[in-house]
Amino acid sequence: MDNRQAIGSWLSGPRAAAEEAGVDFGYRGEQLGLPEHGPGSIARPGRRLGALAVDWGLCLLIAYGLLTDGYDQATGNWALLVFFVLGLLTVGTVGFTPGKRLFGLRVVPEGGGRLNPLRTLLRTLLRTALLCVAVPALIWDRDGRGLHDRLARTIEVRA
Repeated sequence: MDNRQAIGSWLSGPRAAAEEAGVDFGYRGEQLGLPEHGPGSIARPGRRLGALAVDWGLCLLIAYGLLTDGYDQATGNWALLVFFVLGLLTVGTVGFTPGKRLFGLRVVPEGGGRLNPLRTLLRTLLRTALLCVAVPALIWDRDGRGLHDRLARTIEVRA
């Protein structure tokens, strides 16, 4: 391996270097038994981020309009509480938040079936707490699942 190839593999990342060496990682969701594309496939980060932005904006609007008198630090704190309640109630009952519905996403448990209340509570609590420190946006597994999804054994898929 010459220097140009070594530098190129460093710039493109360890996954690209491993794939160039012949390692087959498969597609996101393959290990979970999900399709590669279409309904039921792993949700892409752009859709997830868009759904999060819609949900957070909705929660800020609710906190600003109904709970606080003007926009200040308390509005953000109330919005976080509204975000937790919104996620708990909507994901626990129908499997998606308003933002997820808008972007065509839903949350399902590993192995299929319905989300049980304890799993929904754990996922929502972890998601809300970890969002405060930006962990879900920075850490995910090779299937694109955030830490909150891994610990709650859930998957965010395309509807």
